[in-house]
Amino acid sequence: MRDWYENELGWATVPGTPLRLVVGRRFDVLDVPVEAGGAALRHLGPASPVAVHRDRMRLLVAAGSAEELPGLLEWLEWSAVDLDLVALGAGALMEAPQPPFAGQAGARLPGTLPGARPPARGRSGSQGAAVWLRPPGPGCETGASLPTLSAMGGDGDAPDLVRVVETVATHCLRLRLRRAHARPPAFS
Repeated sequence: MRDWYENELGWATVPGTPLRLVVGRRFDVLDVPVEAGGAALRHLGPASPVAVHRDRMRLLVAAGSAEELPGLLEWLEWSAVDLDLVALGAGALMEAPQPPFAGQAGARLPGTLPGARPPARGRSGSQGAAVWLRPPGPGCETGASLPTLSAMGGDGDAPDLVRVVETVATHCLRLRLRRAHARPPAFS
């Protein structure tokens, strides 16, 4: 597994179990509820890697995006809202999902790549391990397929981080409101 990440993809890992990927060098991560992340899939290119770990979706975005997120949320007028959105950047680690080795093909969610495994309800793997919903492709330049702020205005083929964040923020708020309305009323 370490060999696939380091030699096929060129991604840094750290020793230990479980295998963890170094975030902030080749990519940053938006960690969001699965329901909110699923809505953002349409704004991601088909080669944009996406992982699922339990009830969280991890959208890989361009390195440096985690630093830009607070300003972007403020610009989009989401900074005053408590969102279930976590950005992982330089210095962070992410549990490495199982590589999409041959023979793992199965049912796919719309917008996922062949060989991607869908998450089980409430868990992402048989042991709760992270899995790739959209795996990165060996030999491809991951950075070119990741959402970035520089994509705003149509330059290049990279997905637009602004659209991804706006969609995720909207769905995070909807989930929060749905959960708040599902709670029984408090009586005094």
